[in-house]
Amino acid sequence: MSQKQLKEAFISNLNGTSLLEISAGLSLAPLCLLCRGLLLILYYLHHGKPVSSRKYSLLLDFLVLVSPLLFSCTVLSPIIFFMPVILAAFCAGIFSRIYSQRKREARAPFGQIVKEFQKTYLDPEYIPAITVFRVYVNVLTSISILAVDFPQYPRRYAKAETYGTGVMDLGVGAFIFGNALVCPEVRQKSYVTQPRFSILARQVFSVWPLISLGVGRLLSVKSIEYHEHTSEYGVHWNFFFTLAFVRLAASLLLAIFPKHKAWLVALALAGLYQLLLSTTSLKAFILHGSDGRDSRLGFLDANREGLLSLLGYLAIYLASVQVGLWLLRRRASVRGWLEALRELALAILALFVLLRLCQACTEPVSRRVANLPFCTWVLAHCLLLLGLFVLTDLTLVFTRLLVEGSSVPCCWKVVQPPDSSKKHGMEAVPVGREDKLSELCLIGAINKNQLLFFLLANVMTGAVNILIDTIHSKAAFTLCILHSYMFLNCLIMYILHARNIVLKFW
Repeated sequence: MSQKQLKEAFISNLNGTSLLEISAGLSLAPLCLLCRGLLLILYYLHHGKPVSSRKYSLLLDFLVLVSPLLFSCTVLSPIIFFMPVILAAFCAGIFSRIYSQRKREARAPFGQIVKEFQKTYLDPEYIPAITVFRVYVNVLTSISILAVDFPQYPRRYAKAETYGTGVMDLGVGAFIFGNALVCPEVRQKSYVTQPRFSILARQVFSVWPLISLGVGRLLSVKSIEYHEHTSEYGVHWNFFFTLAFVRLAASLLLAIFPKHKAWLVALALAGLYQLLLSTTSLKAFILHGSDGRDSRLGFLDANREGLLSLLGYLAIYLASVQVGLWLLRRRASVRGWLEALRELALAILALFVLLRLCQACTEPVSRRVANLPFCTWVLAHCLLLLGLFVLTDLTLVFTRLLVEGSSVPCCWKVVQPPDSSKKHGMEAVPVGREDKLSELCLIGAINKNQLLFFLLANVMTGAVNILIDTIHSKAAFTLCILHSYMFLNCLIMYILHARNIVLKFW
């Protein structure tokens, strides 16, 4: 076999992992974020000032926010279930130290602090969990697209061939989910007063970079005969095209239907698509081609996975729009967000129950066809991760109350109680405030240029695969390559952020 065939075989015919293992892995990112925040508060407690060095800030962020995730999906994957316990114990130790030192200062008792915490007002115009969710999905995706070509990356984490729940399968859906949380239909305060189709017109213009990137990837992959997994999206299709067309189709539907009914449109679309898969020959066509022998004749046949899975991804996007609208309801106090966490927990539980029913009554999860179980699975785990980030943010707000004057980048800002004479019920906008919270933050840096970060990750992944025999790499060499690759990408984002450069021209 040629090197190209070896690499294609290395990422093909896989079956995924368990839902429990994926859930355990998802808890690592919020715990890393919590650990970073607690370390910064502890540093402030000891020195009376925040970390002022950009060099040390970047190093701390990379070592705490990124490096543990690299280890967890490579050499530490056999103990993945113990890693959340270890990180949680470490965070508990830091919190205990912060509280014990604060307690010696004869401040308010713990019960009074809890009561004050519940009454605390938070900046309603910036929800850090949205930013952190989107950044971490980007980071985890960037890690996986290169790590999957190394033998240290467990095969069960890679994309499943037909049925199964791999970590990378979830990443595809999470990318759609994260994009929908900040789409124009969610963010626009004046959406109701504007012509609905004006949003669609702007979306047509805004997706041209994605289409350009899709064309660029297609041409580059074909010209250098780069290894590719055809059954992911087809011969000519790729994920950039999926992102672009899902955004366009969703804008069209949201121009026709009320945006607060997006979940109903998503449910109807996913249900109808699953009905077609179960009662017609559509599923057989997607999996085996028009002749039943995996033919790739004609554009539709050659790209059947990418084209037809658009229906499932569109349903995920529309459901995520509903989640975004729910998140942006004005909840000024901590008490309101604690109630929101309870609602989120109930929604997650309902989705997992629905997932079990869907798999029992229809078929297993399949990213390849983006069926109803896949949509349900993606939404359940994305809400789980989002809820964990909200819980992390609230924990950091509580800890900051113990140490007056402390701050954590990309965390909620405590504000004064709102004037009771002001009108309530207005929607908040989750953009435009994160850069004001802190200059020294890797999360803020990546958030500023997310598309560039993802593009650089793809380019560097291709370069590494061309230059290195990844399949036969040893563990130490693999970790060195992955850390260098991620650090370089993060460093570029950090430098752009420090110079206030946003490479967005559409």
